[in-house]
Amino acid sequence: ARDPRSGKKVDMVNLVGSWNPDRHNRVVIGAHYDTRPFPDEDPDPSQRKAPFIGANDGASGVALLMEIAHHMNELSTGWGGDLVLFDGEELVYGSGPYNQEGEYFLGSKEFARRYARDARSSRPSPKYHAGIVLDMVADKDLAIEKEENSMMLAPSLVREVWDVARQLDAKAFRPNVGRSVLDDHLPLNNVGIPTIDIIDFDYPHWHTAKDVPENCSGASLEQVGKVVTAWLAQPPSRRSR
Repeated sequence: ARDPRSGKKVDMVNLVGSWNPDRHNRVVIGAHYDTRPFPDEDPDPSQRKAPFIGANDGASGVALLMEIAHHMNELSTGWGGDLVLFDGEELVYGSGPYNQEGEYFLGSKEFARRYARDARSSRPSPKYHAGIVLDMVADKDLAIEKEENSMMLAPSLVREVWDVARQLDAKAFRPNVGRSVLDDHLPLNNVGIPTIDIIDFDYPHWHTAKDVPENCSGASLEQVGKVVTAWLAQPPSRRSR
């Protein structure tokens, strides 16, 4: 891609870890591992050029994928599984809807483009039956509502995951439908992968210099991780499309 301000070339890499790569029928769980160039939503103008750590917005999903990876071999599932770290989710400068430069979701768009290309080719390619995007899942006061776009694009998958959360008494998963969020799940849905966004968008330090580990919670990550791994362990018959 090109940096929207300098015009310089930016090399990007999506990282994919595959379990049971020989299985045609698969699920994908993703998170973005890049961070925004600056914390330009900070209420303090002097902080808007400070380093942006992105402990929750980016790193929380990465940390959870890393932990889930340790348990993949223990999960008895008939699916193949791919854990994907997307690059270029927000190579964007500026704040507010009308004062931004750059493009969102570069990594997931490329992932989706290649998946669609391979599906059109004559050579064998994987078939993704479901996908989950993890983003901003470490808020200390975690409250994950049913994201509106996920409800429109993959409602049965939302029901599956929230059913698992209810069985596990994972109270951070709220029953109500929340706001619509533009995130990496949209490019995947656009190429036929039913994908939902697990996100707590009401994070007070979003895109600010205070998005640091001290404002995150390991207990929140644990709760989401238990739900996702329990969902992964379900028999394939529960997830037929």
